[in-house]
Amino acid sequence: MGVAVTLPESERTASAKNAESSDPVTESAETALRDLSDYLGDDMAACNRAIVERMDSPVALIPQLAAHLVAAGGKRLRPLLTLAAARLCDYPAGPEHQRHVSLAACVEFIHTATLLHDDVVDESLLRRGLASANAVFGNKASVLVGDFLFARSFQLMTDDGSLKVMAILSSASATIAEGEVLQMSTQNDLSTSVEQYLEVIHGKTAALFAAACRVGAVVAERPEAEELALESFGTNLGMAFQLVDDALDYAADQAVLGKTVGDDFREGKITLPVLAAYAAGDEEERVFWRRVIEQSEQAPEDLDRALALIAKTDAIGVTLDRAALYAQAARDALEIFPDSRLRRLLQDTAAYTVSRGR
Repeated sequence: MGVAVTLPESERTASAKNAESSDPVTESAETALRDLSDYLGDDMAACNRAIVERMDSPVALIPQLAAHLVAAGGKRLRPLLTLAAARLCDYPAGPEHQRHVSLAACVEFIHTATLLHDDVVDESLLRRGLASANAVFGNKASVLVGDFLFARSFQLMTDDGSLKVMAILSSASATIAEGEVLQMSTQNDLSTSVEQYLEVIHGKTAALFAAACRVGAVVAERPEAEELALESFGTNLGMAFQLVDDALDYAADQAVLGKTVGDDFREGKITLPVLAAYAAGDEEERVFWRRVIEQSEQAPEDLDRALALIAKTDAIGVTLDRAALYAQAARDALEIFPDSRLRRLLQDTAAYTVSRGR
């Protein structure tokens, strides 16, 4: 599965204008995610109960660490997408129709497992503004509980009984791992192309967004065209989401970001803001980027200079403009479905994703 949007220049220009006209930072965009969560309140409550229940274990450390993760909060966007996709596809209501709830919990377990592992790999000390699990419980516990959550997710897939669902979610799990390994292989390498970077974020983020959305159509037994439309929505939404996250690492304050500002810089991660600033810089500026990113020779004041160079070259604007293209593609993918409040809420969620960085 490739990156969802690759447009020729003429189409990129037209799409950018369309995105600019339809993605303002409006009140509806800012409240879209909350409104979507409220709209699906009963389903989300059931999903949260399933998550807590399945996190239980007689091994005391597992529920302790799980409780730390739950206390850290989070938007639960990925399981919310599964629930929304199922409802958009008219999945029946009632206690006998709970597949979408179990699979939403499954999606959250896959996501949380990857977060636990990522924080160990990245040596992160903060997650959503609080101490990360590895900072509190140690690396070994975080890795092993991450493994436990992966195992729980596959139990939920097996319980669902659909080979198609298992194929979609297990493939996404493998793609996430590939994306993380690819990111590690591009780390500290400024020769990384934008296309390679987009492949990284497709693997590490967009693939699970896509799977979360597609399984909602599968449980509702909808035609393949609707499955693919929701998969496209999820892919493009995930791409926009990660692009904005990468921009925020150089543009947000720590309270908003929920992690230490400049983590990507200190770790030598290759993200679009860095690639854009490097490409637009003069030779003196490129020498700076090679020293701090490729050679990992960083002084305390280097982050401030990096932020200044990113501002000078409008690298954040470049990143957010590309995110807006993906967000517009996500919104367009849902046009196959009849107009409804839920469809509009999902489309507004795409606008909200980009508005976080504006």
